[in-house]
Amino acid sequence: MFYRESDFKQTRIGTFPSDWGTANLGDESIASIIMGQSPPSPTYNKDGKGLPFFQGKMEFGRLYPLASIYCSRPIKIAEANDILLSVRAPVGDVNITPSKSCIGRGLAAIRANPSKLNYLFLFYDLSQNRRRFESLSGGSTFKEIRRSELQSFSISLPSPPEQQQIAEVLSTVDEAIKKTNEVIAKTERLKKSLMQELLTKGMGHKEFKDSEIGRIPKEWVVKKVANLFIVETGTTPSTKKREYWDGGKINWITPTDLSKLNGQTMARSSERKITERALKEVSLKLMPQGSLILSTRAPVGYVAVIQQDATFSQGCKGLIPRNRDEVCSEFYCYFLLKKKQLLVNLSGGSTFKELSKPALEAFSIPVFSLREQQEIAEILSTVDKKLELERNEKARLERSKQVMMDLLLTGKVRVKVN
Repeated sequence: MFYRESDFKQTRIGTFPSDWGTANLGDESIASIIMGQSPPSPTYNKDGKGLPFFQGKMEFGRLYPLASIYCSRPIKIAEANDILLSVRAPVGDVNITPSKSCIGRGLAAIRANPSKLNYLFLFYDLSQNRRRFESLSGGSTFKEIRRSELQSFSISLPSPPEQQQIAEVLSTVDEAIKKTNEVIAKTERLKKSLMQELLTKGMGHKEFKDSEIGRIPKEWVVKKVANLFIVETGTTPSTKKREYWDGGKINWITPTDLSKLNGQTMARSSERKITERALKEVSLKLMPQGSLILSTRAPVGYVAVIQQDATFSQGCKGLIPRNRDEVCSEFYCYFLLKKKQLLVNLSGGSTFKELSKPALEAFSIPVFSLREQQEIAEILSTVDKKLELERNEKARLERSKQVMMDLLLTGKVRVKVN
């Protein structure tokens, strides 16, 4: 499918194969530019009346964006498959118009002439040029690109058949990413449903009762966190003492570390680590493997089970099981994750929310047989493993796509054209 091309030429926008041309977006034989203009507010609605309305950075969370607002009296209109470009605050984000739409001031629509320019090729090419757009933008309050600057913006121009082949290769990868995203979304919905069912109704129960934490199985009881866990408070060794940090191998977990787990329940490592000297000289608690670490400020509610002994910052609390024959840490990790908003609500503070040690110790949790805790945790962890695999596959596809874009859009690797 690919072959290498060694005959290149230098242009003002980069090095490209000698048989490729260049063109400005302002060349009307290549493309036309429609600068967005927002209609007056009374013309907007959320009832689906009129054209979908797109404006600015809100439109770039997904390819072919979905409208949440409609416009009954559009001023500037983009057609299906026009390339949307954000031209102010921020500049350089690119998307594709899904259908005839109204575009506001924060966007420009670039309409490719299909006889000279493939719209998907243009989309991928412009996606690689954010830095160039940023360098073009001006403005003291916020960055903005004007029509004249877009008109003079140059792009590479392979033959139309080669543009189409490049676009087909890259869109195939995008389709794979889209399908992976759909699997991730479906699995996340399954996990949410399972957590709602298993963490409140358990497994196989037929009789239920009302309790302070809601309706629960008759066999369950409610206790406080302090009845099942020893709660510890973290701290930060002096960052001015390099001997506490340089070459450190002991995990020191922060709310940032927990937030990066993306819903996973196992904390395997930390971004920063401390030394044995820090552990000896500073009031740090070394939490044993299988303990819980909960972020209790900035933000509140991230929680994980540590996979090896670890310390933690003052932004966290540590929960050490009092009796491992009665407590499955993974189950209580899932339970606290589900109760995140309630933990936030219990937190105090004017500058930022913080969950106090007494409030956490007094937090109510269900208690029942270890075997049932383990079974519930196993079901939920199986779903988490599926999520992790799919997210890793998405990351792999995105890396592959970036490599392919770097090679194909510069002609370092060429596609065969029949």
